[in-house]
Amino acid sequence: MRAEYKLGKLLRATERLSLKFFERPASELAPALLGCVLLHGRTGGMIVETEAYLGLDDLAAHASRGLTERTKVLFGPPGRAYVYFIYGMHECLNVVADREGSPGCVLIRALEPLCGLEEMQARRNWTGGECGLTNGPGKLTQALGITRAQYGARLDRGPLTIRRWREKPEFRVAVTPRIGIRACADWPLRFVWAGHPCLSKR
Repeated sequence: MRAEYKLGKLLRATERLSLKFFERPASELAPALLGCVLLHGRTGGMIVETEAYLGLDDLAAHASRGLTERTKVLFGPPGRAYVYFIYGMHECLNVVADREGSPGCVLIRALEPLCGLEEMQARRNWTGGECGLTNGPGKLTQALGITRAQYGARLDRGPLTIRRWREKPEFRVAVTPRIGIRACADWPLRFVWAGHPCLSKR
């Protein structure tokens, strides 16, 4: 676990990602996002767990149902936020991958909190350990204040951004089947920072 960062220090230690970074299949983007930093306003954390969803042929993916008002951002250019509401209580953040017309995406499943911890704790009414703030897709969006208002937002600029460290951290990537789904559940498309304490709970 890293010590908490002040926002300015974190911005100096990281750099923006270009939209070109996101122009790759979801199965390649998902592990590439591990170790990157997700920021929203003054709160943020390092991505330690992702899941890839492959589009039309992946029955677990929303895009498999085709182009709808809900999924239209998935069919657009990469590097945008796909935020949706699930179970009547949670927002989930996905990163649009691949190329326009090819609706792959990556679900951000867990973060290591880095900055704005007090604000994140207040949003979640959380008094437990730091990892418990953001070790799940619904927890991290609540902690960072990410809602469907960010649907379609560009992730290379603006208040909701993904950045990478100027000095990349070293870690091992582990791959497992996706969790919390029924269709195509055995596909090995969950990518994690192996052994990290902030991974989501099954």
